[in-house]
Amino acid sequence: MPDARRTDAVLLLVALVWGSSYLAAQTATAVLPVLVVLFARYALSALACLGLVAADRKSGPWTRDEIRLGLPLGITQAAVLVVETYGVAHTSAANAGLIISLTIVITPLLDRTGRSGGLPPAFYAAAGVCLLAVGLLMSGNGFHAPRLGDLLMLAAAVIRAGHVALVGRLAVGRAVRPLRLTTVQTLVGTVLFLIPASGDLPTLVHVGAAGWAQLLYLALFCSVFAFLAQTWAVQRTSASRASLLLGTEPIWAAAVGIALAGDHFTPLTGLGATLLVAGTYWGQAIERSHRARATKATPPTALKAARSAPSGARGTARPATADPQIRTDPDLAPDSGPGQGPAEDTPCPTPTTTPTTV
Repeated sequence: MPDARRTDAVLLLVALVWGSSYLAAQTATAVLPVLVVLFARYALSALACLGLVAADRKSGPWTRDEIRLGLPLGITQAAVLVVETYGVAHTSAANAGLIISLTIVITPLLDRTGRSGGLPPAFYAAAGVCLLAVGLLMSGNGFHAPRLGDLLMLAAAVIRAGHVALVGRLAVGRAVRPLRLTTVQTLVGTVLFLIPASGDLPTLVHVGAAGWAQLLYLALFCSVFAFLAQTWAVQRTSASRASLLLGTEPIWAAAVGIALAGDHFTPLTGLGATLLVAGTYWGQAIERSHRARATKATPPTALKAARSAPSGARGTARPATADPQIRTDPDLAPDSGPGQGPAEDTPCPTPTTTPTTV
């Protein structure tokens, strides 16, 4: 397989894994309390990340920036995942994956990194299409009061956009290694959820093989694997191409929900899904073009600082080069998955233009 096609296949696999994370989280929360699921996901991801860091003996010691950025970003990422996981427990996996993709159009409204001036009017038109689409998705079989799960996913999209904008603000002018930054975030999340989940931790003993399979899938595949695969692929393709491929996440979320969970789309929800995907791609293209024009107009002395921008919706900084200490790429500006990254969003990172990571 040619290198370009192999890279595209890896990016599509990452989008598929992230899209399937909503159904995995929904299945896990059906047999375990939400806080226990979050603790187990973070703890397993942290163990895997620590193992990878320990195996990489040539990368040198931890830097102060990696720890300083990881602490606040770990807190905001945990906030994304807790709202997102509660949301997916009360709505369909398809709706969850589609609504969280609103991060793509909300993030540019909050993030000013690498962009000067206001957004063009067409961007607000795209955002309006997305809001209409969310209304149709929430309508279900007819117009009624919004469901709790849909509202929580909408709140998760807003919080995730704020998390991504914070990544961009803190990452400006700093070089960090994504694996180290992700490891700090997973450790922070593990500590944050340990005490709230401690009362229900004994339930993990009674979880069967299927429950542990869901937890391991969320932690190792939707978080750690997706992060590493994304890092490898983004280094080998253009930012725009990677953004386009990773942006298929909500499509995979809907497909997995329909195929495996028996989710049904009425004509209204089908129209909402189509409008949401179209609106997010439209808004993403407008914001990317606006950022590119602003970059061309930026004086050379300010260009270097402008290149640090938000990372994925699921997590932390993503590489723009093969250098072990890297900066974020503005064209790939959302994770966790669930989860970063991620993240999900999972604790490990994901692009802003697609919905972590978590």
